[in-house]
Amino acid sequence: MGGCFSVAGDVRGGMEAVGGGGGGRSSGAAQPDGPNDAVDYFFQTRGLRSLYTPIELSFSASKLRDMDVLSKSDPMLVVYTKKDGRLEEIGRTEVILNSLEPSWITKATMSYQFEIVQPLIFKIYDVDTKYHKTPVKMLNLAQQDFLGETCCNVSEIVTKFNHSLTLNLRSGSGHALLGTMTVHAEESDSSRMAVEMALRCLNLENKDVFSKSDPFLRISKLVETAGPIPICKTEVIMNNLNPVWRPITLTSQQYGSKDNPLLVECFDFDSSGDHELIGAFQTTITQLENLYNSKSGANFYSHKGQKKLKGQLFVDKLQEKVQHTFLDYISSGFELNFMVAVDFTASNGDPRAPQSLHYIDPSGRPNSYQQAILGVGEILQFYDSDRRFPAWGFGAKTEGRILHYFNLNTTSNDCEVVGVEGIMSAYTTALCSVSLAGPTMFGPVINKAAEIASQSLQCANNKYFVLLIITDGVLTDIQETKDSIVRASDLPLSILIVGVGNADFKQMEILDADNGKRLESSTGRIATRDVVQFVPMREVQGGHVSVVQSLLEELPCQFLTYVRSRDIKPQVPGYASAPVYPPQQ
Repeated sequence: MGGCFSVAGDVRGGMEAVGGGGGGRSSGAAQPDGPNDAVDYFFQTRGLRSLYTPIELSFSASKLRDMDVLSKSDPMLVVYTKKDGRLEEIGRTEVILNSLEPSWITKATMSYQFEIVQPLIFKIYDVDTKYHKTPVKMLNLAQQDFLGETCCNVSEIVTKFNHSLTLNLRSGSGHALLGTMTVHAEESDSSRMAVEMALRCLNLENKDVFSKSDPFLRISKLVETAGPIPICKTEVIMNNLNPVWRPITLTSQQYGSKDNPLLVECFDFDSSGDHELIGAFQTTITQLENLYNSKSGANFYSHKGQKKLKGQLFVDKLQEKVQHTFLDYISSGFELNFMVAVDFTASNGDPRAPQSLHYIDPSGRPNSYQQAILGVGEILQFYDSDRRFPAWGFGAKTEGRILHYFNLNTTSNDCEVVGVEGIMSAYTTALCSVSLAGPTMFGPVINKAAEIASQSLQCANNKYFVLLIITDGVLTDIQETKDSIVRASDLPLSILIVGVGNADFKQMEILDADNGKRLESSTGRIATRDVVQFVPMREVQGGHVSVVQSLLEELPCQFLTYVRSRDIKPQVPGYASAPVYPPQQ
């Protein structure tokens, strides 16, 4: 799948940068900003899980019920998440004695994943006095007095300006109780620290016969138990033994500490993917910093350091900086505005027939179109404050005219509907009011979405648009679609495409930059960034990763590429100032 980083770019011979400034991303193995394919590839080929954004949850409560007679309640909080319909405990706080307004010190840590719904359930108990010396992990909750519970999704917390969400407590049966609980999420500060470097080489060994080498650098973190884990690759500089690469950015999550060992390798690019090693050396961020300060070069060595080579690497710039994360932007007021476009071409089959991709099952089982709308909408709705979503159809006929885009809400001139339920309702209504026709064309609906994204820039700079296109067919306007996508790459817009049915979707894979090569328009213009993610539903159904996860996993990365390339900064959330105490006399 395409994205900021291409596995093809680092493994199979792509020429673009991966994981550094050239790629627009700075996070480690799927940390704050989405997955780093260079690192993910390492984990996936070894059957290991990727990492995600670590967040720390803090808790307090107010106006709790008093269950004790001669004193106040002694509250403890238990935090759960829900997986496969079952509650899974992720942490318990300490017990606060005699308090109806507890602020617990114990935190709960978890990994935030943008692309899935992460429900949290909070239950508060009054711990009986005779159990106060029992470790909290050993407490039998059935023996404690229940004070109330509440729930939310992680996305509801992180989208708040100050990362805090206050929730009303309820009884186990759902009745409202007196009292509230507040949860605050905080991302690790270390995930924001980054080092930006500008690297160049002098007098590299020439590996080519009739021309000069085409060098690129790959930087890996050395891990004792796993060997080198690639974290960054520069772009390829063609036919040059003294290359100067675009600056790269590494976060502390990628390199660990400044003294963690790194492996810097210089290769001669080969389109077959069989790159030839020009030289390598082991270093650390601290040592690279010393190179920068001393203006000296580091020598390359042959494989396993057996022979010193003439080529040298120089660090022309090394600067520590704060790298704002996806959560920094989202919690400071940036919104993801959801848009959807549904394919109404005749190749879907008669909606009245059970074999049709548009068939509305009387039993309530959603068809493929409804599954995609519900799945993506369920995630993105929390990142859009007004929850009014533009929704279109394309490829239909009404009153003798073929419509290449039309409002899904056919009873209104307004393209927006309210909530995911509004999209679902408009979709089923449209199936009864238009005729399926064709051909399949993406260009008009992408241009419409781009127009909305462009207009928003005139009013505000805190909206990013996500267009979901669900289709079953082969495009008839492939070049026009490419042109539309290239133009849209300059706008705050990403395009998610779900392929339903059994059609040949090779065209869609071209739109998604799987090979690490950006789209080119009919005029020769190259897309400024990758904005498309395509997923064929048939290939992921029944797998460990859902269609929605596959669609959304690169969206934070695409968002960050856009805001960072324009130096758009998040507004720093304000926090209440600490009380000022007079000096001690």
